[in-house]
Amino acid sequence: MAALFYILAAISVISALTVVGARNPVNSVIALVVCFLSIAGHYVLLNAQFLAMVHVIVYTGAIMVLFLFVIMLLNLNKPGGPRKSLAMRLAAAVAGGLLFLTLAAAVRQGVAITPAAGFDPGVGLVRHVGQVLFTEFLLPFEVSSVLFLSAIVGVVMLAKKDKDEAPDPHITGPERARRTA
Repeated sequence: MAALFYILAAISVISALTVVGARNPVNSVIALVVCFLSIAGHYVLLNAQFLAMVHVIVYTGAIMVLFLFVIMLLNLNKPGGPRKSLAMRLAAAVAGGLLFLTLAAAVRQGVAITPAAGFDPGVGLVRHVGQVLFTEFLLPFEVSSVLFLSAIVGVVMLAKKDKDEAPDPHITGPERARRTA
């Protein structure tokens, strides 16, 4: 078990570094899929098979397909991308330095290691997750479903194109200006 944990941890770290360091966005998305799959492997090692499958279906399946569509629609593979200004580079360097200082201070403070709690074999199984979700966390579950529904309605309304708003491509010149006014 320990060897498998270290193998999955190495895969997670290497693929996460590849996500950040890849120049091609498609390669970055593929490395992120590998990272998500290795994290799902960690969930299986923690006896949370349901969480692992949901992670694979939602993140590796749906979210990565969405990322690939966005990359393809925005055509981010163009070789001559936008140049970053000096102010943006300076802001990025300052933010990175502040993050490094925060991490260094956290490491210097030390980590308090607490003993592990008792092992519950029911944690992570579908029955236990469903029972907790529909008893203890029913209100947050319902609120999140309403939030997702409103997000879906908002996306549909934004993406919907009215036929009246679209200009006719065959009408040009002063006729188009008169019709749009």
